[in-house]
Amino acid sequence: MSPDEPPVKAAPVKPAPPKPAPWAFAAPWGARGYVSDLDGPVHWIEFGAQASQEETPIVFVHGLGGSHLNWCLIGPQLAAGRRAVALDLHGFGLTPGTRGTSTVQRNTRLLDRFVREVTGTPVILVGNSMGGLISIRHTVNAPDTVRGLVLVGPALPPPRRAPDWQVAGQFVTYALPGLGELYVRRAMTRQTPQLAVQRVIDLCFADPARADPAMLTASIALTAERQNQDYASAAAFLAASRSLMRVVGQRRRYWEMMASVQAPVLLIGGEADRLVPVASLRQAAARNPRWETVILPGVGHVPQLEVPDNVIGTLRDWLARQFAASTR
Repeated sequence: MSPDEPPVKAAPVKPAPPKPAPWAFAAPWGARGYVSDLDGPVHWIEFGAQASQEETPIVFVHGLGGSHLNWCLIGPQLAAGRRAVALDLHGFGLTPGTRGTSTVQRNTRLLDRFVREVTGTPVILVGNSMGGLISIRHTVNAPDTVRGLVLVGPALPPPRRAPDWQVAGQFVTYALPGLGELYVRRAMTRQTPQLAVQRVIDLCFADPARADPAMLTASIALTAERQNQDYASAAAFLAASRSLMRVVGQRRRYWEMMASVQAPVLLIGGEADRLVPVASLRQAAARNPRWETVILPGVGHVPQLEVPDNVIGTLRDWLARQFAASTR
């Protein structure tokens, strides 16, 4: 499915009610887990209570290698007066995935079904990294389902300058047939959950010391569960990363897609982001002057985990101005 090609709409079918999930990794933040059948099991969590929620729902969409846990430090505070949910995309978190289902294109289709059949529409999408790209694609494909779009360190075309060589080398390795499979498979099977989580923190945080201890514990437990249940599929991860690189590599088409977004957009980025350089964030802001942009100094690729209070304050202010949402 191309970004300007709307998803195929089947005849309306009443979705089956979600089932309570058997996992509780997000319980320390008051979130409840569910599994919905969307052509296979899809895990998601909901923050806060469902009663008296009058504002537009928020749907959080994680990035490459991420999960629902990526939103637990900001989700409860944004759930006052509205639904706030976070799903696990195909191949990540606790949603199974294969080479065929874990691409950016298929996960865009999953997001479409999720907002139509689980949360109801319209929604406010909040996407980080690959999840930002997927959220942009969905907003362009189905503009009637999105009232607002928040991009947190979204995947963007790289600037035309020397890259971070460690990051660039890693993605080049992912792209190479055979070598990518060997590299990811070894990383998934030979790393302890503790080491796997720490390496992600070291890459994605400007200051790894800011990692929340409870989130660190939950992330290690989730990584161990993925290894035990064989959710950590090298084929799924590589399908996602390779499709991500293909979309981002089509620079002109991607810039045009972003420019066609009509919903209000808030762009949040870290000035010390190694995966999405600040030059890319500033270029996106310059190309889209209608967007509101906030660059956080001394922050890396996952501001919602590294400086959650800053992100909560920024989001609440934007929501209040754009949608008269509750700021409780």
